[in-house]
Amino acid sequence: MTNDSFKEDEHSPVEIPIDGILDLHTFDPRDAKSLVRDYLTECRARGILQVRIIHGKGTGALRETVHATLEKIQFVRSFELAGDRSGWGATIAMLSAPIREDEKSG
Repeated sequence: MTNDSFKEDEHSPVEIPIDGILDLHTFDPRDAKSLVRDYLTECRARGILQVRIIHGKGTGALRETVHATLEKIQFVRSFELAGDRSGWGATIAMLSAPIREDEKSG
């Protein structure tokens, strides 16, 4: 059975589960900035205020991109590397609580 909406060499769109863990290894590193920003925005809207962003061990460019992006997002309260020094492969970001509907009108 084939799906005529996609050619054989195309991939179907990937849905990212909004569960508080964003694994950047499955995406193109060039998309990291927008993925982090969009994912955190959706997590915050759903009330997920602690997010683990997996970027890999070491001091590579992906980790630097993630941290530079987090520094620019206004609703990121804080972030830090997860685990001990030998296991750093992720960053934990703490988000501000989402604006409630009753706060928007005031």
